[in-house]
Amino acid sequence: MFKKLNSLLKMFGIDFHTMLVAIAAMPWYLACLRQAKRQSHALIREEFPFGKLYPCLADRSDDSGVARGHYFHQDLLVARKIFAARPVRHVDVGSRIDGFVAHVASFREIEVLDIRALPATSRNIVFRQADLMASRPDAPLLVCDSLSCLHALEHFGLGRYGDQVNLNGHKTGFANMAAMLKPGGTFYLSVPMGAQRIEFNAHRVFALQYLLDMVQAEFTVQSFSYVDDDGDLHEDEKLVAGPVAANFNCHYGCAILELVKKR
Repeated sequence: MFKKLNSLLKMFGIDFHTMLVAIAAMPWYLACLRQAKRQSHALIREEFPFGKLYPCLADRSDDSGVARGHYFHQDLLVARKIFAARPVRHVDVGSRIDGFVAHVASFREIEVLDIRALPATSRNIVFRQADLMASRPDAPLLVCDSLSCLHALEHFGLGRYGDQVNLNGHKTGFANMAAMLKPGGTFYLSVPMGAQRIEFNAHRVFALQYLLDMVQAEFTVQSFSYVDDDGDLHEDEKLVAGPVAANFNCHYGCAILELVKKR
């Protein structure tokens, strides 16, 4: 019941769990502050005068970082594949700017298309605002030999990012992206995987067999990897009937497909 309440409050920007952690940490913070003030008064010359107070109440109980989950694994895996493949022109649709796009931009140019604006950009990132669900999208046809869409297709047509509500938006978006890729080109695609459903208006979750059926007309599957419900990566898994039907035992996993466009 606490988890359900916390999830509800988070929708309105209130994190009940974080608030409780912060309250519990206040005595520790105040003790540290008193110790720091005593040391400050004892110094003959204060090199660092105190500015505003900036309590960080949860960091001491957190881990050193996060090295698991959908975005962590998919971003590194696909960036590594692109580095090895060295395509002539790589285009991305809707992937995370401060994750995957930044990884790729650290070693090559990447063109980014998104329905939302990008107020600032950086070296090696070429941005263009485009609606990939449009019947006549701004994106030109047959322009690239390498394409990515990581954890984005599941949002198409659910209105979350200001797009029009269209429950077939993922099909239109996929078709428009496929049209951008030259024959023989590589398409890196990731989406949530599990029992097929819409959790409106956050995302779709794709059954793996549905996903494979959707791509088979235009693509062959070069490799399949996935992130399980615990956030761990399983790389280069074989697409065997039983595990595919069971979505590799995922409720909300992440399927990562490396696809090659048929000639």
